[in-house]
Amino acid sequence: QVQLVESGGGLAQPGGSLTLSCAASGFTFWAYHMCWYRQAPGKERERVARIFLGMQKEYADSVKGRFTISRDNARNQLFLNMTRLKPDDTAVYYCHSSYDDDYWGQGTQVTVSS
Repeated sequence: QVQLVESGGGLAQPGGSLTLSCAASGFTFWAYHMCWYRQAPGKERERVARIFLGMQKEYADSVKGRFTISRDNARNQLFLNMTRLKPDDTAVYYCHSSYDDDYWGQGTQVTVSS
């Protein structure tokens, strides 16, 4: 049974940094693409970053140059390093696996405010 547990969210000041983690279990982690999504209040969920099996990476224009996605296949973990945070980055952040398109974890709240 797939399980994704996000952590690392919190309150950050504009210009600050946070690193999110996602612990994965229940599937062969290294064999699937992984993504980070976010959903701000009143807005639709959007993909912010994706990492492919070959470690290629894609980013939404809104986070390019500020966020870095990475994965540790030995530990079944996904990360999102967020720098130069902006108030518009405030959202609940979710990790997601191509193993199961319908599964979503609880997410982790990121709030950027002074």
